[in-house]
Amino acid sequence: MNPVLDARLEAVLELVQAQVHADIGSDHAHLPIRILRAGRASRCIAVELNPGPLAHSRRSAVRSGLGERLEVREGNGFDPLHAGEVDSASMTGMGTGTIVGVLQRAGDKLPAALVLQPNDSPRSIRQWACASGYHLMAERLMPGYWAYPVLRLERALGNDPAYVGVPLRAALRYGPHLLREQSPLLRQHIQEDLLRLTPLAAPGRNAYGELATAQEALAWLDDRRAEQNRQ
Repeated sequence: MNPVLDARLEAVLELVQAQVHADIGSDHAHLPIRILRAGRASRCIAVELNPGPLAHSRRSAVRSGLGERLEVREGNGFDPLHAGEVDSASMTGMGTGTIVGVLQRAGDKLPAALVLQPNDSPRSIRQWACASGYHLMAERLMPGYWAYPVLRLERALGNDPAYVGVPLRAALRYGPHLLREQSPLLRQHIQEDLLRLTPLAAPGRNAYGELATAQEALAWLDDRRAEQNRQ
């Protein structure tokens, strides 16, 4: 059994490298199975709260033939784990607010590395990381029903160097590494935000600030492109 992953989960897989990894909200446990088969962890713990997905995870674990290398635990967020038990964890397919809430409740169970794939703007995750001693080590933006961000965070001291040299407001919204990479998908994502926000923006409304952020991000990308063309 070697489950097929979509583009966003393949990106998560590529950003995992650990001895013991936990997949929080694992659903069918397809991601941890692939992590183990790809040699990106020696052992995985799949955590699931809801009865249906929990049953799916347990069936997948048995069928995988991975034995004690893959364990399924019932529980909410990091609750079923022990402090220091895992050195890496992933959360995928959740809203940013849900992910940040799980991280805030994890306490000393938080591992040194996190790979996160939210289903909406990851700004709150980036803000949490900056305030919680995690640096943004890598980012991906993957095509799908919409543009899916994937982030790898690692515990580190001091200010995150990823944000040096990029406009902070735009970097928190769209990602400092992604802005530097200037991918066509990011540019398309920003342009779609501009189209969506322009008719909604008025002083005092949330869309007004969001539109200004999108304009700042696109202007920064245009400046970088012009600078490269001059070289």
